[in-house]
Amino acid sequence: MKTTRHATYNLNYHIVWLPKSRRTDGSADIAEQGSAQYRNAVLTGEVADRVESILHEIADEKGLDIQNLTVQPDHVHLFVSSPPKHSPSLLANWFKGISSRKYNHRHADHDGEKIRWARGYYAGTAGHVSSETVENYINRHKEAEA
Repeated sequence: MKTTRHATYNLNYHIVWLPKSRRTDGSADIAEQGSAQYRNAVLTGEVADRVESILHEIADEKGLDIQNLTVQPDHVHLFVSSPPKHSPSLLANWFKGISSRKYNHRHADHDGEKIRWARGYYAGTAGHVSSETVENYINRHKEAEA
């Protein structure tokens, strides 16, 4: 359990997103359609290491806790804990938008390759809350008021 001034929480999100891919004819944006046949393995080697480092940097800057992070060659899996004031859509926008800008600012001039993320993402909740956890919270809250 984590706390803020006004909340006790255990919110964990699983967020997955894809890089924009290029078709073999050189045109981009086919990942928008989600077709696996056009997904390229662009998140490998140094690129994957840099993306991972930048995602951790974003979490630190925003006060978020990365529970698990896997940068696969054609997608990113992020398990992140966040206070209730941040919506899953905000988290996805932060991680995708800021990481793309930071990567391209730092590395695109040297490598010639930019990181661009496909539109959309998957977001789901991770974990569960037992009735015992809820009961403990209620009892602690009652004790604090007494």
